[in-house]
Amino acid sequence: MSVSVSLPDHYGAVILTFVASIVMLLWKGFQVGKARKQFNVQYPTMYSATNDHFNCYQRAHQNTLEVYPYFLALLFIGGIECPLLSAVCGLIWVAARVSYALGYYTGEPKNRMKGVYGYIGLLILLGINIKMGFSYL
Repeated sequence: MSVSVSLPDHYGAVILTFVASIVMLLWKGFQVGKARKQFNVQYPTMYSATNDHFNCYQRAHQNTLEVYPYFLALLFIGGIECPLLSAVCGLIWVAARVSYALGYYTGEPKNRMKGVYGYIGLLILLGINIKMGFSYL
């Protein structure tokens, strides 16, 4: 038995956005690893009881992992109907997660707000999905 799937033109942009998001997650993971060495936080300790600067690195990565499943679902489903717009929104989100992390890495948690513009991409993806949901009722 074989299954044939037909994807819209330009869906490759959605796939490449997904690849960009993986690169961003890998980068964040490496940053946490480097911070472990810098701040002497040994495995399996997830958060340091004595070093909040390390915790900023860990939290930037963990927070992204917490919302990543929602992002992927919105990206892949929205990309079925609006592949280019979904890809652009996804890239906005990915770029914002980098800005978020760089702000957090300063050790000042309030600086994570430099990535707040990512909600633009995420909310547009949500809107695309809501529109699609109603159109298929």
